[in-house]
Amino acid sequence: MNASQRLLIFGGMALAVFGMLYGLHYAVLVEHQMLDRMGGSLAQAFTQAASRNPAASQAALEAYRSTKYDYVRQVDAHSHWIGLAMTMIVLGAAFGHVHYNESLRQTIALALLAGGTLFPLSVILQTYYHDAVLLKALAIAGSGLVIASMAAAVWGFFKQKPST
Repeated sequence: MNASQRLLIFGGMALAVFGMLYGLHYAVLVEHQMLDRMGGSLAQAFTQAASRNPAASQAALEAYRSTKYDYVRQVDAHSHWIGLAMTMIVLGAAFGHVHYNESLRQTIALALLAGGTLFPLSVILQTYYHDAVLLKALAIAGSGLVIASMAAAVWGFFKQKPST
């Protein structure tokens, strides 16, 4: 097993463990309160609408929207961490068949690990800073790193093996 394969496999395993621990933490300590807050906001919105109080209904709908925004990003981020980690582990097992020199394979593996870490992390941080343009840019950059490194790996699988 070469260094790029180790980086993908062990980096993927570390990312998977982190994603699972984060998901466990979220499910045990946070998720039920978020779901309760979402349900309560919706109930309040309908109650206020039925009472012909549009301002209070709108405020409750805004509370629902904000809570739902956070909930979706938290769940998506932890599942993306785990999914990207599994992809890295599987890719690592076959990475010896990518027809690049080891230095380029290590660069691709490092880019995939960096993107797979940065993308979900910046999505989670958006739940604390909803309108942070920098975090949105980091999420785009992280997903771009994942896409570019995966494309490079796929290209390497189909590339003609260099003659030795």
